[in-house]
Amino acid sequence: MVLLFVVTNAFSQEEKKAITTTLDDWHNAAAEADFETYFNLMTPNGVFLGTDATENWQNSEFKAFSKPYFDRGKAWSFTPVERNIYVSGNYAWFDELLDTQMEICRGSGVLQKIDGSWKIAHYVLSIAVPNKTVDALIELKKETDSLLLIDLKEKYKSTKNN
Repeated sequence: MVLLFVVTNAFSQEEKKAITTTLDDWHNAAAEADFETYFNLMTPNGVFLGTDATENWQNSEFKAFSKPYFDRGKAWSFTPVERNIYVSGNYAWFDELLDTQMEICRGSGVLQKIDGSWKIAHYVLSIAVPNKTVDALIELKKETDSLLLIDLKEKYKSTKNN
C-alpha cells in the first residue's frame, strides 16, 4: 500500500513537472513571438478566453487574431508567480497568478495528454481585481456591459430556441 502511494505520487510529480514545462514554454513562446511553438502547445480545438467579455476564441480564430501580434516580434508577456496543478488520467487543470502588462492576472485552464505530450485545451485569462476596488470597476464598466448584455441575451435566447 505504501509502495503504491510512493509510485503514484512520483508519477503525479513527474506529470506536474511536464505540465509546468508545457505552460512555461507556452508563455515563453508568446513573449518571444514564437507563433508555431505557441499554437503547437495547444490542442487543435483549443479555446482561449480573454479578459474582454467578447473574447471566446476558438483555435483558428485565436490564431488569426494573434498572428499580427506575433509578427511584430513580441505578442504578450505573462510570467507565472504562483501555480496549482491537478492531474487525473490524461487530463489536468490548473490555476496560476501571472505578472503581466495588465498587472496581476489569473490564468486557469485544462490540459489534455495527447500522444504522450500535454497540450492546452482550454485557457481562461482574467484580470485579478482586488475586492476593495470592485465597486469602482463595476461603475466604470456599467454602461458598456449593459449594452453588451442586451446583445448577448438576444443571441442566447435565439440559440436556446433552435
